[in-house]
Amino acid sequence: GLEWHEGDTAVFTVIHTGYNCIQLMAIMEHAYYASFGYQVTSFFAASSRYGTPEELKELIDVAHSLGIIVLLDVVHSHASKNTEDGLNQFDGSDSCFFHSGPRGEHSLWDSRLFNYSGWEVLRFLLSNLRWWMEEYRFDGFRFDGVTSMLYHHHGIGSGFSGDYAEYFGLHVDEDSIVYLMLANHILHTLYQDCITIAEDVSGMPTLCRPVQEGGLGFDFRLAMAIPDKWIQILKEFKDEDWNMGNIVHTMSNRRYGEKCIAYAESHDQALVGDKTLAFWLMDKDMYTNMSALIPMNSVIDRGIQLHKMMRLLTHGLGGEGYLNFMGNEFGHPEWLDFPRVGNNESYHYARRQFNLVDMDHLRYRQLYAFDRDMNRTEDKYGWLAAPPAYISAKHEGDKVIVFERANVIFIFNFHPTNSYSNYRVAVGPPGKYPSPLFDIYIGEKQCCY
Repeated sequence: GLEWHEGDTAVFTVIHTGYNCIQLMAIMEHAYYASFGYQVTSFFAASSRYGTPEELKELIDVAHSLGIIVLLDVVHSHASKNTEDGLNQFDGSDSCFFHSGPRGEHSLWDSRLFNYSGWEVLRFLLSNLRWWMEEYRFDGFRFDGVTSMLYHHHGIGSGFSGDYAEYFGLHVDEDSIVYLMLANHILHTLYQDCITIAEDVSGMPTLCRPVQEGGLGFDFRLAMAIPDKWIQILKEFKDEDWNMGNIVHTMSNRRYGEKCIAYAESHDQALVGDKTLAFWLMDKDMYTNMSALIPMNSVIDRGIQLHKMMRLLTHGLGGEGYLNFMGNEFGHPEWLDFPRVGNNESYHYARRQFNLVDMDHLRYRQLYAFDRDMNRTEDKYGWLAAPPAYISAKHEGDKVIVFERANVIFIFNFHPTNSYSNYRVAVGPPGKYPSPLFDIYIGEKQCCY
């Protein structure tokens, strides 16, 4: 991970690429480095791995001075099982802060589960949120593992079809729902500009409706089906077999009146053992054929173009916010691997090689520039703040998707071999439409800096 002083430099990169918000991960102290911060031991302590508490505050102050919102990835869905440096058996019993017996253990995460019906547990967790807001001046939270909190089965082995019986019944953990409602009510009452985001894969209704309406009170939910869909497509389908209707459905399938954060990929795909979109698309060619000093081969050509299109389609159609894991925007060629026994406690892959975009002769620079200009174009037209898109075409034969949002016409040709001229698409008002990205991004014409 980055040390705090390196984070100051990263903040300026965030500004340059057009993002207006940072989500800091693995901040709450955790004993197991390779857990990516999800095995919390000390809920009120900033991790000592990256610097001092004062340096974290300085990083947040620098971000705020540049107009950047800073969110904390908060883990209140479970806790480390450690007894010497964690909450587990804090008073010597199995039930302090957590459910006793099997109900207090998460079988997949090997961690302890909070008893949200306990007054002291509620005080502890709610005061923890206030601590991070007031002591460090965070602007809000991304709540991790909300699906696990909502249901007694924790989402394990459950495929959610949208049937309302899946969301209302004895399998729903009412105590955790009450906690989340309390958390959002307190945060939005005390800090009116606070932003809360829920990581939920189940599609729980009213998750992002106000508490006074009976909702859980979150501002956004993560559109978790989108990255899964892109990975499924790249793993299972040839280019000519991509289903335009299925892609559009995944992008636009969200509950009315509830805002989503869309993303094509996240840290999950960048961790050791998985693959980013860029690696699925270009694989080992990323290590030998990303130089602009040699002719572009077909693998790199296809990979770069699809990488741009998949991210732009997600950005334009997928939600009311857009998330990127830093480094993925330029197709970072390595996964993240934090020190652990399995890699002999090595730090070698605990990094992001931002220097790759500084080299004029590497094509990573092209992906970086496209991501930057995509965000700047959105800032000009404001489609993330606009109502959901009007989808006018999803042609399976032509492999074309067309939609309109914020008076911007998005046209995507996913056909692996066919290009089209004089292609007719439906538009709203007649007239001449400018092409803000077209003039810059055609093949090798990557005018970036």
